[in-house]
Amino acid sequence: MKQNARNGLLIGAGFLLGTVGIKALTSKPAKQLYVQGVAKGLQAKTCYEDIVEEARAQVADIVSEASYLNTTKAGAEGSGAPDKTPDKSDKKPAE
Repeated sequence: MKQNARNGLLIGAGFLLGTVGIKALTSKPAKQLYVQGVAKGLQAKTCYEDIVEEARAQVADIVSEASYLNTTKAGAEGSGAPDKTPDKSDKKPAE
């Protein structure tokens, strides 16, 4: 008999806790908290996308420079002309 009473109390407490939990989760302050959480998540996503876009642009610049160097070296080797890449030591001082 004692076990049946205990089981009944646990079932009742679970039902009560579930009902109160649903009321708490659907309350107006809880919804405002959810909205703020989602807003912060969207801000983090935007920040992350900006960082990724900047990294992509830098990688694209590096790849385009490397492609340019490869084409100029290939053209210089094919024509027998010296390499035309600018060298910092060849610059004349400004007057």
